[in-house]
Amino acid sequence: MTTDYVVGVRWDPATQQEMDEFEYDGGNSSSRLFERSRIRVLADERENVQKKTFCKWVNSHLLRSNCRITDLYADMRDGKMLIRLLEILSGDRLPRPTKGKMRIHCLENVDKALQFLREQRVHLENLGSHDIVDGNPRLTLGLIWTIILRFPNITIEEIDNQETKSAKDALLLWCQMKTAGYPNVNVRNFTTSWRDGLAFNALIHKHRPDLIQYDKLSRSNAIYNLNHAFTVAEQRLGIMKLLDAEDIFVEYPDEKSIITYVVTYYHYFSKMKAETVQGRRIGNVVGQAMQNEKMIHEYETLTSNLLKWIKQTIAALSDRKFANSLLVFNNNFKHLVLIEQ
Repeated sequence: MTTDYVVGVRWDPATQQEMDEFEYDGGNSSSRLFERSRIRVLADERENVQKKTFCKWVNSHLLRSNCRITDLYADMRDGKMLIRLLEILSGDRLPRPTKGKMRIHCLENVDKALQFLREQRVHLENLGSHDIVDGNPRLTLGLIWTIILRFPNITIEEIDNQETKSAKDALLLWCQMKTAGYPNVNVRNFTTSWRDGLAFNALIHKHRPDLIQYDKLSRSNAIYNLNHAFTVAEQRLGIMKLLDAEDIFVEYPDEKSIITYVVTYYHYFSKMKAETVQGRRIGNVVGQAMQNEKMIHEYETLTSNLLKWIKQTIAALSDRKFANSLLVFNNNFKHLVLIEQ
């Protein structure tokens, strides 16, 4: 009897990662083929969802400069859109792209973008400019994913400033704090916790309760919940719809795609909060200025009235004729004292 050990690729739903391990199948090659086929289908589905989501995410930022891409792999190959994307995200000016469409020009442009990321202390493992120029799907997705994680600038005010968290952990904590107390919402990850759509609706309701009637939503109607949140976010908040309900309502949703979409929520609501705080500060300044104007007006009125009274009093005193007699003066003084009493 022989024992077959095969090195295969397994899909771990819990970690949303591929893992290599020894697998014993008792010599049953058909089960190995089925398992490999299932793994490949899941991997292809995940890659397609990521490509679609990442492409929409890139376009949501390129819109600021009236640019867009149609194919994530092909349109990043010359490096020009990659440089533009990094300029928009970072606010920095990168080296001017090299003109020309030859391979050497594309390599130079992509290398400029990668060099900028290295200067930002972004770790690019086993990634070269030729990988992007050649349109390598896995490495192109990996690069965009790295950029997504690098430029969310997530800050959580409620946690200890000395505690350092990764962008993913900080985003998860933010989601947990914003959805705390909502019925049937328990955000523990970026996969299954979002399948029923309630978490997306809870995030919107937390910041804009006028847009969502959360108590009317049912956990059993996941597709409606997802479409409802996506539609409200796009039409009322201007958050681009990066995902479809069918992408989420699966056994194991793609983690990276959900994180990418939730990051857009974080950016929007953080900006809204900053604008609210700024508006409140401006309101306080304007209110203080108006109060100062009122006090100045009251001061000017009182001063004007005082000057008028002084002039009238001086004129009245100037017209008085005092008796040239000590006796009359004493009588007038006594009368004045009686009046004052």
